[in-house]
Amino acid sequence: MVEEHPIEFEFPDIARWRASGSGTQFVHVLESGEPGPTVMVNALTHGNEVSGAIVVDGLLAAGLRPRRGTLILSFANVAAYFSFTPEHPFKSRKVEEDFNRVWARLDQSDDTVELRRARELRPFVASADLLLDLHSMHDDCVPLMLAGPLQKGVELARRVGTPMDIIRDKGHPSGRRMRDFGGFGDPASPKAALLIEAGQHWRAASVTVAKDVTARFLALTGMAEPDDLPDGWRQPEPPEQRVVEVTHAVATKRGNFRFNRRYNGQEVVPRAGTVLGHDDDRPIMTPYDDCVLVMPSNHRVQPGVTIVRMGRFA
Repeated sequence: MVEEHPIEFEFPDIARWRASGSGTQFVHVLESGEPGPTVMVNALTHGNEVSGAIVVDGLLAAGLRPRRGTLILSFANVAAYFSFTPEHPFKSRKVEEDFNRVWARLDQSDDTVELRRARELRPFVASADLLLDLHSMHDDCVPLMLAGPLQKGVELARRVGTPMDIIRDKGHPSGRRMRDFGGFGDPASPKAALLIEAGQHWRAASVTVAKDVTARFLALTGMAEPDDLPDGWRQPEPPEQRVVEVTHAVATKRGNFRFNRRYNGQEVVPRAGTVLGHDDDRPIMTPYDDCVLVMPSNHRVQPGVTIVRMGRFA
């Protein structure tokens, strides 16, 4: 256990959901028998992002059945989740590579644990009309909804209604995310996806956020009525939402980036040219006035990984 990030909840025993009937372990396809969309709620894109696993575990344990259409409930990188140890809690994010960067490489010859699992999930992701991907963050930060680069993602986030900050972004230079796969990333397709960053991985507050967002998403898509869901999931209405348009995603070249001071995210830096930190000897500066810092990484990351996104309120 890491002193600055205490684990505030019990991890669910998801082994009981291994057998699914879908033909793929840990992927549960629930049919209503009524016309409607195919909606997917996914957890454990990263193995140490446990709040999402608590949500999907809770929905399955409650015996939720969709009111219309089809509901897919999935646990993604289960191999990483099962590798968790309290002594090294961040190592279970992945086994060999980031599951959420492989979605442009599924037809290539590479072979990793994450690629094999993504190929197993591909038909389910491809079949979904609407996707909610449940994530959390390494550092303490306010919850964020990553709506992708297209207006349809922003509109869906506004309809969900929480959290306060909606991030319109293009993802990562190191690889395509699941939420941008196929029709989700096509402006001509009606399909849409959202990625919620619910808060720090092991804070109890991240579970509260993930439950609230999921309850709203299921109601919005017609999958569930309020009485279908466990008690206490829906939270009070948040303040008015705001949209941040990301213009720059800064990745570290060799993993040696350091901020000049700690940033917790969503800070607004008033002046262009403000030096935020250095990547080796290269200064990283704000490109314009009133620059919003999105998900800054205060911890050391691997070469090529995004260390901060910069944007402006839209």
